Amino acid sequence: MSTAAPTKSNLMAMKKSLGLARLGYDLLDRKRNIMMREMMKLIDDVNEIQGQIETTFAEAYESLQKANMTLGQNDVFRIAMSRDETDDVLIRYRSVMGIEIPDVKLTDELRMPGYGFTSTNPLLDETYIRFVKVKRLAVKVAAVENSVYRLARAIKQSQKRANALKNIVIPNLEESIHYITGYLEEKERDEFTTLKVVKEQKNKKAN
Repeated sequence: MSTAAPTKSNLMAMKKSLGLARLGYDLLDRKRNIMMREMMKLIDDVNEIQGQIETTFAEAYESLQKANMTLGQNDVFRIAMSRDETDDVLIRYRSVMGIEIPDVKLTDELRMPGYGFTSTNPLLDETYIRFVKVKRLAVKVAAVENSVYRLARAIKQSQKRANALKNIVIPNLEESIHYITGYLEEKERDEFTTLKVVKEQKNKKAN
């Protein structure tokens, strides 16, 4: 309970604070629900991607093994190492209730492989295409998992603030308002009784 003096001005201030606290709790509750819906959608996306990743990785490594057998592992390795590092990952952010979550995409998902076709074969081309798919899925799952982590952390913080308002701030304000209201009502009754007695005494003296 507040230690503020039981005055009308403090009572008005506490009622205003109580209204703001209840509004804050409602807003936090809505924010938390919206973030929860977004997080559950992203979790569904993660589950869907993970269902594709195992198959995609298996197909890519199977193609790589075939390319190694037909071209030679050293040649495939040399071709792979001759490729420049890609910088085609584009990271943007979108806001969900003030929480910035990444939206990661490949700016060029399937560019020319960058090796000559005379000394290679279609198996290497197939390997390249399948590993581009692997990269696309890896980028997507990384972005989604990071988004889920950020939203989960924000939900936890919102839950903590909402609990503090619901279980501590609002009950304390309600208790203080109840106390001050009772005190002021009792004071008004005492003042009314005192005035009534004084008035009766004045009437007796007048008579």
